[in-house]
Amino acid sequence: MPAKKAGPADLNAPIFTNEAKARAHLEALRWPDGAFCPHCGDVENVTPLNGDAHRPGLYQCNSCREQFSVTVGTLFERSHLPLQKWLLAFHLMAASKKGVSAHQLHRMLGITYKTAWFMGHRIREAMKASPVGRIGGNGKTLEADETFWGQKPHKKGQRKARGGYQHKNVIISLVERGGDVRSFHVPNATAGAVLRVLDERADKQSHLMTDDAKHYRKVGREFARHSALNHTRGEYVRGTAHTNTVEGYFSILKRGLVGTFHHVGVQHLHRYVSEFDFRYNHRTVKDENGDSRPMTDAERATSMLRGIERKRLTYRRING
Repeated sequence: MPAKKAGPADLNAPIFTNEAKARAHLEALRWPDGAFCPHCGDVENVTPLNGDAHRPGLYQCNSCREQFSVTVGTLFERSHLPLQKWLLAFHLMAASKKGVSAHQLHRMLGITYKTAWFMGHRIREAMKASPVGRIGGNGKTLEADETFWGQKPHKKGQRKARGGYQHKNVIISLVERGGDVRSFHVPNATAGAVLRVLDERADKQSHLMTDDAKHYRKVGREFARHSALNHTRGEYVRGTAHTNTVEGYFSILKRGLVGTFHHVGVQHLHRYVSEFDFRYNHRTVKDENGDSRPMTDAERATSMLRGIERKRLTYRRING
């Protein structure tokens, strides 16, 4: 019996073990109609350089005379890591529902912890969604809620704050029931912060569902309909009104932040939130009949790779 061919979701697949195969996979994904120059955009006067003195995968544009490879103009540009390790890291982060820590990448890929940490943040940059359009719409239900994460450092000898959430970081999430989520890290859950998020990102024709927090009352009047659940009195469901969807998303986010990453700095929190948003928004895909089916890990990794264009992220930028 012939050996089973390794598929793209197999961790022993050639694209995860062989640099030439990894490069060919990325070229097929990024250049489905053939190579084009990232410097001038020419697609007709591009020549592969196959000489012994040239590194594999190098091309030359005969219009602007610039040389390039498939990684130029992407997150991979000027990276010294083998491309197959990048593709494996993308797959691991796509397949792990609660994320992969930098220490795990460091151990599995055989790279330093610092490199793995930087690699994870560059991949999260590829997972960041473009803020196009508003979430929700006419006839759609939009759930909104906030959660709290972390604690501001206290000076030595200073008594820790007891009770309240003034020392926490706030994440506001908008979930379209049966659709996507969009999350935002804001300084605090004041009426002004909530109003800005809902005003800029939510479609006012939606049916808004929230808890009974005061900061939702005024902005809720601007929506087609607003249902508020009185959690302080133990009311969590009233007919079809509930915030269970957004709270379910928060449970995944919190378990990832607590159980996988343990400590997330406030300056990087928005990147981790983008990562969890991406995986939540890529749970299903339409088949050829228009029906939804679960998205495979390989398909999710491919969607992540489509986000590498023009997202160069340097170590100085990410740590600055």
